Amino acid sequence: MAKAKYSYNEKRKEWITYVYDGTVTGSGKKRRKWISSKKSSADLEKKVLAFKQSLVEGNAQISNITFGEYAQKWYESAKASKEINTKKMYQSVLKASFNEINDVPIANITHSHFQRCINAKLEHPRMCILIKQTFGQIIRSAVRDRLMPRNAIEDVLMDISLPKYKKPLKRPLSDAEKEAIKNADLDRRKRCFISILFYCGLRKGEILALTAADFDFKAKTLSVSKAWVDGIIKPYPKSDNGIRVVPLPDASIEYIQTFVESEPGYIFHGKNSPVMTANAYRRMWESIIYNLNKAASDPINNLTAHVFRHNYCTELCYQIPTISTKMIARLLGDSEKMVIDVYSHLLEEKENVADAVNQIFS
Repeated sequence: MAKAKYSYNEKRKEWITYVYDGTVTGSGKKRRKWISSKKSSADLEKKVLAFKQSLVEGNAQISNITFGEYAQKWYESAKASKEINTKKMYQSVLKASFNEINDVPIANITHSHFQRCINAKLEHPRMCILIKQTFGQIIRSAVRDRLMPRNAIEDVLMDISLPKYKKPLKRPLSDAEKEAIKNADLDRRKRCFISILFYCGLRKGEILALTAADFDFKAKTLSVSKAWVDGIIKPYPKSDNGIRVVPLPDASIEYIQTFVESEPGYIFHGKNSPVMTANAYRRMWESIIYNLNKAASDPINNLTAHVFRHNYCTELCYQIPTISTKMIARLLGDSEKMVIDVYSHLLEEKENVADAVNQIFS
């Protein structure tokens, strides 16, 4: 007769065992659950297998909540503290990408549902990346909330096919745009704004949060410590790296100092508001583009404030090794990895491989 797999407790009159329950104590010791059967060792084996399977599946609860309902709850809780632009991005993805599956119960979502959402946007590779990012966060949250089994993360999210996406190269200002900037008829406020963009490489939100106290014209420096987001001043920039001091080139002083010293509060503000509103900024930028076009030899299209930032970084990259990628990153308020990743084509242009090899072996 085959030996029973589990021991029989004479006192309790049942078959017993302890099974690891998937958790650990504060000291790292595995917790075990007591499982027993009064019938037989074979019956206890069935109970053990059922318990282990429940661990794999994560004890998912039965719920009729739909994907759309859960996605909205996830957005409201997980993204409550995010910046306005980040919230808008997620709102856009939720609104435009999941209509086909919004009424499907979250527990019934499959790999095929996910792939169909991607396939519907194949002509927009960047959007497909955002769909994958958002969908993955929602599914992982549903697993944590025990609305889906643990294996859903692998079963639903793995092996998704995405269209190829080539990240566009960041462009600097064209020669025609630089000439138009020099010759355009701009009032003092617009000229100051354009000059800070051009000479300091700040983000538009960092510029719109500046006060006169942020400028030290004696030391010829500008301090960045705040950010404007859609008419609201945040007491911190985009990231920790964003807190920085940047130099004010001599060529910038004449366009910046007089205007800055005439503004006691936020330098750039609305007509009847201490802080510039989103609409006021839009109107100011449209006016700047209008004036640039009047001074341009060719039409100026697709010029944003961020193009000035890329131009600033491009000009700095051309000064390597006089200035390091680490210092460029510090001036931009970004990471060195970003500088290397985004501007690697500029760094490669400066490499003279043949001369380097000849020097090594000469």
